Amino acid sequence: MPALRLVLGDQLTRDIPALRGADPARDVVLMAEVWDEATYVRHHKQKIVFLFCAMRSFAESLRAEGFTVRYVTLDDPANTGSLFGEVRRAFEDESVDELVTTACGEVRLADDMEGWQRRLNRPVTIRDDDRFVCSLPEFRAWAEGRKALRMEFFYREMRKKTGLLMRDGKPEGGQWNFDQDNRKRLPDGYEPPERPLKRDDPLTREVMALVEDRFGGHFGTLDHYAFGHMRDDALLQLGRFVEESLPRFGHYQDAMATGQDFLNHSLLSVYMNAGLLTPMEVCEAAEEAYREGHAPLNCAEGFIRQIIGWREYVRGIYWLKMPEYKKRNALGAEAPLPDFYWTAETDMHCVAEAVRNTRDNAYAHHIQRLMITGQLAMLLGVHPDHINEWYLVVYADAYEWVQLPNTHGMAIFADGGVMGSKPYAASGAYINRMSDYCGHCAYDVGKKTGKGACPFNYLDWDFLMRNEGQLRQNARMKMPYRNLDRKDEGERKVIRADAERFRETLTYDWGAD
Repeated sequence: MPALRLVLGDQLTRDIPALRGADPARDVVLMAEVWDEATYVRHHKQKIVFLFCAMRSFAESLRAEGFTVRYVTLDDPANTGSLFGEVRRAFEDESVDELVTTACGEVRLADDMEGWQRRLNRPVTIRDDDRFVCSLPEFRAWAEGRKALRMEFFYREMRKKTGLLMRDGKPEGGQWNFDQDNRKRLPDGYEPPERPLKRDDPLTREVMALVEDRFGGHFGTLDHYAFGHMRDDALLQLGRFVEESLPRFGHYQDAMATGQDFLNHSLLSVYMNAGLLTPMEVCEAAEEAYREGHAPLNCAEGFIRQIIGWREYVRGIYWLKMPEYKKRNALGAEAPLPDFYWTAETDMHCVAEAVRNTRDNAYAHHIQRLMITGQLAMLLGVHPDHINEWYLVVYADAYEWVQLPNTHGMAIFADGGVMGSKPYAASGAYINRMSDYCGHCAYDVGKKTGKGACPFNYLDWDFLMRNEGQLRQNARMKMPYRNLDRKDEGERKVIRADAERFRETLTYDWGAD
């Protein structure tokens, strides 16, 4: 019987399960830009522009194949504002008998879709999303009976399964990862590869105007918008990364530098997470570069680990542990999110740079996210809901399945150790080692307490003292607590006072109604 084939905005893959077996002569493909999905959090303007442009381009490619595509734009006067409303309206207007779609990537929408068959009184088939290397049943089987769900061991299984960087059943180079080679500071005068300039084409301009009109109050600017919106654009970005950036990606993947927003990072996550690239084709391109001698092993391995390791792992954790996972607040954090997360107006140069990059590009690389904005939120005791929402709002590659575990588990330790064996807490010395930020800062990274001291220094100690009951018994926290034990009550009092004075300087009113 003829089917309505619903394709979501992050399912822009020609081989998406919803489209398999589709009959262009009878079936109708439904795609819709709806208010509910654009505003359940106030997504960065660039994310909305990218998805609407990519959706419209994908719809045109299906029409070129002969499909009937029912595409509902945001400004269509008949737009109901919700996916369910558009599905119901399509059943009223089109000669179709059933709905076929692909499982979505967020519990919020998945729960809603589970009730569609009853509400529509029509058959609804939700097919598993098989675009990932590890299926959800496979992840559950891997996790079954394990006391600790560590990514490193999962990653090794994915290497074996895919055969990526394997030789005769053993890891290429005799070891599974090369992290020790991948924490180099940028040399003086380092020139990263050039990146694409601002995107300027009729479709992008049209959608930008729509987004500025309808979402003008959302975070971010479109001044530096540079995302492509077709699969060919994504493939071009992949080719440029492998050719120009991968050969030095690994060495400097944790490095940061003032005014250098991208360095050697791939900028591919926005395309993968929307479906314009698949994880295996990306990994195979990196492996081929290594096999051909174009990129060293540590660079190819470090990149591949981010995809078949971290990306697959966090998806598995999300669907294994939700919805309870999101409610965890292991450290009892209750503080609001400071305004400078939105404005970039702070004397902490590292934070100002990370937020500026985020505002201008809907992007920041993993160390900026983990060790600057994420770590600071943890040290300040920001409530998990506030910082989770911020990450979901501000990045073009953010969908809850990938955002929540990375934030909740790695950045702020709200899950109490499901993902990481300890909090990622560190003083300003780490930021100084991996960047040039401290040389541009109003604070002195070498000063531990008192006026002008780097806030990361005393906030780190304050964090250890505030959370001693939860963290002292953690085996990986023994050294920090041994160092804390060397401080007398007078030193502790100074640390607490510095932390309190810093908090008193913060404001929390950005975007308040």
